[in-house]
Amino acid sequence: MDNYMSWIKIGFFLSVLFLLAAACTTSPKLENTEGKKVRLTMQVWGNPAEVKVYQRALDAFEKENPNIEVKLVPVPGDQYEQKLLTQLQGSRGPDVFYSYEPTIARLIGAKQVQPLGEFLKSDASDVKAEDFPEGLWGPAKRDGEIYGVTPDSNPMVMYYNKKVFKDASVKTPQEYYDEGKWNWDAFEEVTSKLKAAGKQGYIAENWWAHWYSWVWSNGGRIFDEQGKYVLDHNEKGKEAFRFMYDMVNKGNAVYLGSLPKGQGADAMFMSNQVGMLAAGRWLEPLFSQNKSLDFDYIYWPSNTGKNEPVAIPVAYVAVNKNSPHLQEAMKMAAFYVSVKGQEARLVEGGNAMGTLAAADESIMKKATIEHSSYLTEGRDKGHAHGSALAYDAQVPGLNSDITETIDLMFLGKQDAAATIEKLNQIISKAVK
Repeated sequence: MDNYMSWIKIGFFLSVLFLLAAACTTSPKLENTEGKKVRLTMQVWGNPAEVKVYQRALDAFEKENPNIEVKLVPVPGDQYEQKLLTQLQGSRGPDVFYSYEPTIARLIGAKQVQPLGEFLKSDASDVKAEDFPEGLWGPAKRDGEIYGVTPDSNPMVMYYNKKVFKDASVKTPQEYYDEGKWNWDAFEEVTSKLKAAGKQGYIAENWWAHWYSWVWSNGGRIFDEQGKYVLDHNEKGKEAFRFMYDMVNKGNAVYLGSLPKGQGADAMFMSNQVGMLAAGRWLEPLFSQNKSLDFDYIYWPSNTGKNEPVAIPVAYVAVNKNSPHLQEAMKMAAFYVSVKGQEARLVEGGNAMGTLAAADESIMKKATIEHSSYLTEGRDKGHAHGSALAYDAQVPGLNSDITETIDLMFLGKQDAAATIEKLNQIISKAVK
């Protein structure tokens, strides 16, 4: 009887040890690779200079994780979404991939992305969910679960070509800004003078980061702070659409969608054909490689007397739910968006701002553009697509419908009033 009780006590003691050990190990166990390397694929978009930036983080990850090899697969931006959706539907998707804001909303609905919440809490993750600003989650967070993480942020600024301005004897946007006069009137004045000098003043583009930045810079709204559609009765918002239409219609701006095939905004800027274009930091690596190009940033022109919010394009790094190497894929994704990943990609003068405050100092230490602080200010004030003020990304398909309608306006096939009326119909139906 005593021996029997002793074995019970020993068994109980071993059970307690096992439970304690299990409780202390919060890291998901990586699969046993039996000495073989795990090979992952990561699919991204971007120009060649951007792809080099991405690769820096993968090199750093592989150095820390010699049992994992990651192949970077760049895909042209205009083909990216369709290719990704086709791959995932056919179970041939990459293990880890970049996703646009509306795309991840669709993929979450289709249950094709791996929930990341539990992994980010674990010891295996190099970053925690609470390290990121809440405003950048957008459609990647649904019902409390996390399906994608922002590796970096790209607040919209306007690039201007100093040589084009100098040759045309036009005062620079920074000079207007320093005088407290960088508003829509100044923008129209500058683009008119550049046009008179035989240059293009500005390249207008048709996507959400441009519309919202113009609307917000006038104190207007398309959606309000609760995500409710309000453009139908928001006069400042309507005024912004009339301004965008007028700029193209009068020739102060040229619409990118009307340019001959193969003629891009970045090429026109580098060849001194245009004075200004709007983008995030992603053009900086390409422009900086051109030693004869003299350029700077300026904040978005504002009509309210202060710098208003700008749109913040973000990418989401997501994990394919059907990846055969889920744990390794999540570990790689978490590293890529961590401070270590952000510093590896951006500290040498990258293509975006970081999203983690802890990485700001190191990332901006080597900033070479004179007014890079506008990027920081834009990130702190702006909103990502899918936030309440830019709610359309939360509704799959709505962004495409809006884009098609505004395309007709920029092509001169309908005026601003007709465009706003069509938006009223499309958006009201989609969000009712």
